[in-house]
Amino acid sequence: MNPVNAQSKNHDRGIYPPFFNTYIKLITYDNFKLVLRNQLSEAENLFSVKTEEQSLFRYAEGKWTIKEVLQHIIDTERIFTYRALVFARKDKNTLSSFDEKEYAANSHANDRNWEELQEEFQTVRKSTIILFDSFTDDNLSTSGKINNYSLSVMAIAYIIAGHVLHHMNIIRERYSEG
Repeated sequence: MNPVNAQSKNHDRGIYPPFFNTYIKLITYDNFKLVLRNQLSEAENLFSVKTEEQSLFRYAEGKWTIKEVLQHIIDTERIFTYRALVFARKDKNTLSSFDEKEYAANSHANDRNWEELQEEFQTVRKSTIILFDSFTDDNLSTSGKINNYSLSVMAIAYIIAGHVLHHMNIIRERYSEG
């Protein structure tokens, strides 16, 4: 079976293609709502110690700056929460994927104020928490299609949390100079 068409079903994490395991496996705690809430302060602690100058650091040629990483996190969370809303409302339209590299290249993140980017993440995450708090168990178990794979609302919650943790880990590991 083609890996893109393969589906994983974990009763605690929902339905998702295997390539999302990168993010989902990072969340070891089963209460995704608590994880989403806790990441607010974890992200604030990680990002708030960086100065405007440090936020422009990139650990290697061609890699994103810390600002670009944070903008990527924000953009991705917005896209995935939209997907969760569409699926929870049982919209049967197939959604399309997005090109994260194009989004980053056109984000102008490095021209933005560092504190405002941090505030935007906080605002987007608070909105994500409110949205997922509004979902019933039925909403969370609902799934929809993106291109040629299925994804459940529950899986989206874990992907969002795992995606942020993935990038926070990279920042801790590779951006120590910045």
